[in-house]
Amino acid sequence: MRITPLLALPAALALALFPGPAADAQSRPEALPQMGSSAASLITPADEARYGAMLMRELRRQDLLVADPLIEGWLQGLGFRVAASSGEPDHGYTFFMMRDRRINAFATLGGLIGMNAGLVLTAEREDEVAGVLAHEVAHVTQRHVLRSAEKSQQMQLPTMLAMIGALAAASQSNSRSSDDAMQAAVVGAQALMAQMQINYTRSNESEADRIGIETLSRAGFDPLGIADFFGRMERASRGNTGGWQAPEYLRTHPVTTTRIAEARDRAAAMAKQAPWRDAAVRDEGHLLLPAALRPLPSAANARPSEFHWARERLRVLTAPTARDAVAEYEKNPVTAPRPEVAYGHALAILRAGHASDAVTRLERLLAVDPTNLWLRLASAEALHKAGRPVEATRHYEGLLADNPQHRAITLSYAETLNERGDAGSARRAQALLRPLLAAASGDLLLQRSFARASELAGDANRAVEAHAEAAFLAGRAEDALRQFDSLKQRDDVDYVQRARVEARMAEIMPVVLEMRRAGLRPEDQGRERRS
Repeated sequence: MRITPLLALPAALALALFPGPAADAQSRPEALPQMGSSAASLITPADEARYGAMLMRELRRQDLLVADPLIEGWLQGLGFRVAASSGEPDHGYTFFMMRDRRINAFATLGGLIGMNAGLVLTAEREDEVAGVLAHEVAHVTQRHVLRSAEKSQQMQLPTMLAMIGALAAASQSNSRSSDDAMQAAVVGAQALMAQMQINYTRSNESEADRIGIETLSRAGFDPLGIADFFGRMERASRGNTGGWQAPEYLRTHPVTTTRIAEARDRAAAMAKQAPWRDAAVRDEGHLLLPAALRPLPSAANARPSEFHWARERLRVLTAPTARDAVAEYEKNPVTAPRPEVAYGHALAILRAGHASDAVTRLERLLAVDPTNLWLRLASAEALHKAGRPVEATRHYEGLLADNPQHRAITLSYAETLNERGDAGSARRAQALLRPLLAAASGDLLLQRSFARASELAGDANRAVEAHAEAAFLAGRAEDALRQFDSLKQRDDVDYVQRARVEARMAEIMPVVLEMRRAGLRPEDQGRERRS
């Protein structure tokens, strides 16, 4: 049986993403002991960042990430709020969303912290998502991956990441030999994971729980968030039998009643020391906390949460098809759904091609909540899709006036301008994107949008350069190198651009060589998927 890339990749990723054994540490992340461990010497920070970037490019290449600016902005904002209260706020973190609807989250090299869409769809409060992020941040600050590698010296970190490339290459071929190679790689990955489970100790997750709860509280979230999520997972595993399979999260983060009780006890202790300030659960409370420790509503402490809006948008974006997205909302119709649910339904209808219907639904929601960015942006997009460009432009310009250089608004507006197809609109898109591009040249969506705008505006050389950058960020380093080289050969390239291109070629060449060593052939890299 052929193994699909989506099924094979998690096994390979496990090599780099396993939650390894933790060294003993004091309860505060600032007190991380460094003496007596050579984990940091296994890989330099520069190499760690390099391997992390390699992993991100491979995830993009296989289209496994949710590449949506609003979702990315929400997750990054939530993650950095948590990380800022950790023991290493300056570590350098990247938070990203996998489109997989299975429940999982993980931390790996270079401060990369991934979360499956299924975890957000399962969570009921933003504090729960923040709690999982705090737990994964603790894995990073406590060097759990490196400490695990130290205990298994035969497992070299470059080899772990090279396995991803090998699996990816095999997954792109139709030959029987590639099937055999792929299955062998998966079996090897599973065997290695089994060994890691033998090495697994309860102190790993206990340490991450302890430090994560403290981080969560300092970040202003309900410290019970992580315990609540674990409790829901444990009840699901207890209440299902037969063919039910435990979520991936439970296999990589084993949950027991003792662990949940310890997490609740620590959360209660943290609440006594410094009551959490977030008001996201002001209408729910916590029956498990003594009355004196339950959160009270406070206008001064209230912080608007975007969790429910993000969750519904994610529900639509990760549905297999547009029809499935609509069906999820229509299978259990509600007379007066919550605004964020009605927003998700409108997005699903828009995705299904019924733009006029979506406009009407979004206008009703905006009449009640006219300043909501999620609604305003969706309305601008729907107006464009409905063939009402003047109104769409007015909405976009109003959004930018209120939120200058907002990434999600800028990218959406630029895409709309590019779809209009005329040179004037394209030049406007270029002008919008340039300030963001100067500050974030490693942004794949920005590079793709700028490349298209440059093409339409008649700026061919700049378009080729942006397309090459996009190819590299999407995991097609060899293709990027070829595009840069062809650009360098052109007579009309000025001195500044030529120097920039030559510098990028020198940076990309080692990556190309590394991909070749990993067995990832240029013909297996596919073509860029443009949005």
